[in-house]
Amino acid sequence: MKAILVAVLGLLAVCAPAFATQCTVNPVNIPKEWITMQRPCRDSMRRQIQMEVAASLQYLAMGAHFSKDTINRPGFAKLFFDAGSEERGHAMKLIEYLLMRGELTSDVTSLIQIRPPERKSWSSGVEALEHAVKMESDVTKSIRTVISECESDPNFNDYHLVDYLTGEFLEEQYKGQRDLAGKASTLKKMMDRHASLGEFIFDKKLLGIDV
Repeated sequence: MKAILVAVLGLLAVCAPAFATQCTVNPVNIPKEWITMQRPCRDSMRRQIQMEVAASLQYLAMGAHFSKDTINRPGFAKLFFDAGSEERGHAMKLIEYLLMRGELTSDVTSLIQIRPPERKSWSSGVEALEHAVKMESDVTKSIRTVISECESDPNFNDYHLVDYLTGEFLEEQYKGQRDLAGKASTLKKMMDRHASLGEFIFDKKLLGIDV
């Protein structure tokens, strides 16, 4: 065993200089004319990424709440866990977009700082759905702010980013808001008629189970 260890150390001593040579990369200068995003627009995009990450964590907290044995609403849990994955996907898309535009050359980790969720418990499914509607509405308003920042800059109207956010994000946001609002309305009607049994039935419907 000792002989093998000595041999390995000897090999590393011989190969280390070669490895160091291979890993050394001389800095290169690349023209920056293609990087055209203006600072106000870039800063608003960074804030939007942070908001998407925060929304993802909030949805995870909501899914965890409805997964507790004392709550046991698997339909709501799945709904909110899926929403959390969707928000995380939005953040990833925005990060990829900034990278495509030559941004995010520094302070990348600041975009994904973990902050505690705003809330950790909800008294009912209705309250959770209404919270989700408000959260999605806030995200939508934030996206519209990004669009406003990026198209009103007197030095550079970022048509491409504005078009990307309008087509890729806003339509999905509006559809998502309408879906959540419809779910909240339906659940309220069911609970008015069937009380807590209404929430139980609605939860099963979220899983595609007929009761």
